[in-house]
Amino acid sequence: MIAPAPELLRRYGLAARHSWGQNFLHEPSIHRAIAAASGAGPGTRVVEIGAGLGSLTGPLLETGAEVWAIERDRDLCRVLRAELGDNPNFSLHEADAVRFDYAGAGAGLDAPPTIVGNLPYQITGPLLFALLAVHRQTGPWIVMVQKEVADRLCAEPGSRTYGGVTVMLSRARRISVVTQVPRACFVPRPRVDSTVIRLDPRPTIRGEVADEEGLRRLVQAAFQRRRKVLANALGGIAGRDEVVRWCERAGIDPRVRPERLRPEDFAALQRAREEEARGRVGQGGHEVTDATDATGGGGEGAGAP
Repeated sequence: MIAPAPELLRRYGLAARHSWGQNFLHEPSIHRAIAAASGAGPGTRVVEIGAGLGSLTGPLLETGAEVWAIERDRDLCRVLRAELGDNPNFSLHEADAVRFDYAGAGAGLDAPPTIVGNLPYQITGPLLFALLAVHRQTGPWIVMVQKEVADRLCAEPGSRTYGGVTVMLSRARRISVVTQVPRACFVPRPRVDSTVIRLDPRPTIRGEVADEEGLRRLVQAAFQRRRKVLANALGGIAGRDEVVRWCERAGIDPRVRPERLRPEDFAALQRAREEEARGRVGQGGHEVTDATDATGGGGEGAGAP
């Protein structure tokens, strides 16, 4: 069994890097809950994001699973090698979790790898969208995020916390809460509480589209002006008349606010947009793609629509 985080920090003369937003979870019951929720066991592969001091890695290895641990902090990698390097099921990857090859982690497996981890608060958005890009090649995700982020991800259409990140992730994944994690469970103690959530692959995605990036930009544009009616909210990517035509094709009221639309409604709107673009090409025009339009940046947080 691996030693508690405070003891390991003292043993190796280390401290959390505040500039990286490091907070080490030291509550064993939470580690056990995450390991249990992951379904890890013999014959399975788990990819752990941000292995840190190995406090979760140890319980995952105890299940008999093969664990690929991602960690970019060289000092923490030294600890992980010293504490867990003798375990044949342990594989350390000193890498940036946002750029890691999650799809490749499933090569040669009968079932896709499970993703677990305490997502660094500063890069939660980019990490979730990196995973979303390979959601068909990965199994369940069991991740810890800020409670505020978890509330947004679990929100229903029409609620105050419902937004673009909710649309994009809940379209591909069923999202449920595993457990709450008070801030006192970390060292150093952060200023916010956390939540462990599980994101399971949906058997069927909530609305197929041909252009995933086009859908992301459409959702992003809509929620940048979430309190306006849809016909006006999408003014950043199209004229009002064009948006109204998309709505007519999709069977959506152009007077509705974006926060009222379900993920499948946004997908229907994107398909209508694609159909109209194909129609213009068929008539001898030039198709306008998201690679060439003037969509603005910035969403509901780093990397999120």
